[in-house]
Amino acid sequence: MASPLAEAEVVRVRASGKINLALRSGPRRPDGYHRLATVFQAVSVFDELDARWADAGEFSITVEGEQAELVPADDSNLAVKAARLLAREYGAGGVGCALELRKTIPVTGGMAGGSADAAAALLACSVLWDLDTSPDDLLELGAKLGADVPFCLAGGTAMGTGRGDRLAPVLSRGSYQWVLAMDDGELSTPEVFRRFDELHPTGSAALEVPPSLLNALISGDPVALGQSLVNDLEPAAVSLRPQLGRVLRAGRELGALGALVSGSGPTVAFLVADERAAIDLSVGLASEGLGRAIRRVHGPVPGARLIS
Repeated sequence: MASPLAEAEVVRVRASGKINLALRSGPRRPDGYHRLATVFQAVSVFDELDARWADAGEFSITVEGEQAELVPADDSNLAVKAARLLAREYGAGGVGCALELRKTIPVTGGMAGGSADAAAALLACSVLWDLDTSPDDLLELGAKLGADVPFCLAGGTAMGTGRGDRLAPVLSRGSYQWVLAMDDGELSTPEVFRRFDELHPTGSAALEVPPSLLNALISGDPVALGQSLVNDLEPAAVSLRPQLGRVLRAGRELGALGALVSGSGPTVAFLVADERAAIDLSVGLASEGLGRAIRRVHGPVPGARLIS
């Protein structure tokens, strides 16, 4: 297959990280997954991925940016898996790609960094190879790669059910200001779920998103939203990384409207009233030496998008 693009041309995609505003988990299913009810919000911490044409059957990736040394640069990288899956599913045997990934989403930080990269690769390569794919096609492929990949394609604010991959849009008014405390280490999602199973062998008491959270999003009320944030995995993450409990307490004492571990952690997300409050909280957390990095972000933002 001849390249539909000039050899030097690049397709660039930006994909966002996410926060789970609510994450309720049932017990482990026979297939090894947990039944989830969650509300995702995409926030303004991004990875960027460039895709260039390569010889047929050649798939490569280079990684730079924050924590790049923690990201595999071989076929185990989820972005490479996404490109190979797309080529295989669409019969594009005569294609290849060279991917260049720039990281700012925390690695294994509970913000779907790997899933965002897979979403970026699906979109970038579908354009690079001029494939006849629809958004729904990419969502379906994304679900084969990981439960968070469909949301990383869609972005915004959405409810996820099943493994978290069945999406429905959630009405959300306004923009929300967040402060992220990023941890020095990482937490394995399977390890956190195993600890959750030990703590809650029958799953959470109520596998539903709090109605108060959905009402807060509809009304655009950050105070009510902060009071409704919930993550069933948080006790498991804190038990594995007790330092997270200190970070959560400090942020609340410094005036956050709400706080929770993002996904399986270890990133901690604090909801604040406005940009001024975000600056104040960031300074307070940094002065106490809490976290590898402190970052101010907002949401919701779009999912994977072409930027060139």
